[in-house]
Amino acid sequence: MTGGGRGQGLVEFALILPLLLLLLMGIFDFARGIYAYNTVSNAAREGARVAIVNQSAAGGVSLAATKAANQATALGLDASDSADVDVQYLLPDLSDQCPSRGLGCIAQVRVNYLFQPLTPIIGSIIGPITVSATTQLPIEFTRP
Repeated sequence: MTGGGRGQGLVEFALILPLLLLLLMGIFDFARGIYAYNTVSNAAREGARVAIVNQSAAGGVSLAATKAANQATALGLDASDSADVDVQYLLPDLSDQCPSRGLGCIAQVRVNYLFQPLTPIIGSIIGPITVSATTQLPIEFTRP
């Protein structure tokens, strides 16, 4: 038997390896995107839970925004940046800001995160994606 087919497996592996790596990294980026979506949703929910019972602020930053940012620690959200975490108290019809922050007002917490895929090819195709979640709950308790 001659050695004509000895390097065939190596050539086939070299041709398929980039595709397998791209597929593997695509699965990894997809999982990171799902994680970011779940984390942002949980952060908005936790921030709203705090906002309906405690409307106070420490150092100019709402306690609800701080709780939401702490819930999403892995994403590196900044509680003082309204582009990342925005806490508003709205009238029951959601038309305007609620001046009293009392019972009947709606606490709205919006959390945004800019997701960037790690894989360069996938990142250049889909680019950065804004992952956002909003939770609205009525205020249940007001602090004096």
